[in-house]
Amino acid sequence: MALKAIFLNCSLKSSEEESNTEGFMKDVQTHYKKLGVESEIIRLADYYIAYGVEEDMEDGDEWPEILEKVKAADILIVGTPLWLGEKSSLATQAIERLYGSSSVTNDKGQAIFYNKVGAAAITGNEDGAKHAAASLLYGLSHIGFVIPPNVDAYWVGEAGPGPSYLEAGHGNDFSKSAIQRLAYNTYHLANMLKENPIPAEGNTL
Repeated sequence: MALKAIFLNCSLKSSEEESNTEGFMKDVQTHYKKLGVESEIIRLADYYIAYGVEEDMEDGDEWPEILEKVKAADILIVGTPLWLGEKSSLATQAIERLYGSSSVTNDKGQAIFYNKVGAAAITGNEDGAKHAAASLLYGLSHIGFVIPPNVDAYWVGEAGPGPSYLEAGHGNDFSKSAIQRLAYNTYHLANMLKENPIPAEGNTL
C-alpha cells in the first residue's frame, strides 16, 4: 500500500491567492510522485478552525475533517510563511489542535501520532526559518511524530526585501537540495516504521 502524506499549508492567504508556501510544497510533491507517495495539500485558510485544544470545539468547526486526514496519513508536513521571524498564527493553531488529540491512543495504547513522520516547510523574505522549524518540529515530536534528519526545508532569499519563492524561480540550489532531503528522508523513515513500528513497551498512555 502506498504511503500517504498530508501537507498543512498555514499561509494566511486563501486559495484565491497565490501562496509561496504552497509552491514550495508542490516541489516536495514532485519527489513524492516519483517515489509513489500519495499526497494532498490542505490550505487551512480555506477552513473554519476554532481556537482551542480539543478535537471538536463547536458547531461548524472544520478541524475534525482535517484531523481525520492526518490520522490516515503516514507523513505530515506543516508549511508556514514567516511573519516577524515567526511561524504564522495558523501554524500555531494547527499545532494546538493536533496537541488536543495527543491523549488519543492507537490500538496498542500509544499516542495516536506514533509511527507517523513529521517535517516542516518554510518560506519567507526574512530571517526566522530555523526558529520556526525548531518550534514546529519540537511540537510534532512532543505529541508523538517521529522526526527524521534534515526535514526543516526552507527558503528565505537574501537578507532584506526581495523576490518571494515563486518569483525567484522556485528558490536556489540550497532550497532544492533541502526539498529533496525532506522528501526522501520522510519517505525512508515512514517506510521503516510501516515495516517495524515503534514497540508499545514503555510508551503507552
